[in-house]
Amino acid sequence: MVMAVTGLRGYLRRMAIDNASAAWVPDACTLPTVEQPTRVAEFERLFGSSVRAVTRPNPARLELTLLAAAESAARELAARESQCCAFFAFDFDSDTAGTLMRIGVPTGQVEVLDALETRAALR
Repeated sequence: MVMAVTGLRGYLRRMAIDNASAAWVPDACTLPTVEQPTRVAEFERLFGSSVRAVTRPNPARLELTLLAAAESAARELAARESQCCAFFAFDFDSDTAGTLMRIGVPTGQVEVLDALETRAALR
């Protein structure tokens, strides 16, 4: 199901989510703590500039439709994220409509995917 982002965006902002916070970074992440806010900011830039649709086909899978021009940056960010958070599974498909970025996690990491979905919906 594709989220109706307009109403959700306002709702989530009223919840006072701190976009500069790295609070959603999982304990399993091996990225040094001082680098985590920078990585969070990278995801937020990607979400803000490139996400066109957010879909959650099941609790352990998130799908983001990106502008085609963002594919290279999204792949590079996903590769770096996989190095510090090995539980993530990223894959991509491209067509004329853009790039589909799929993010999967084990059931024990669904909260991390919830946080990414929330961030993407704020775009």
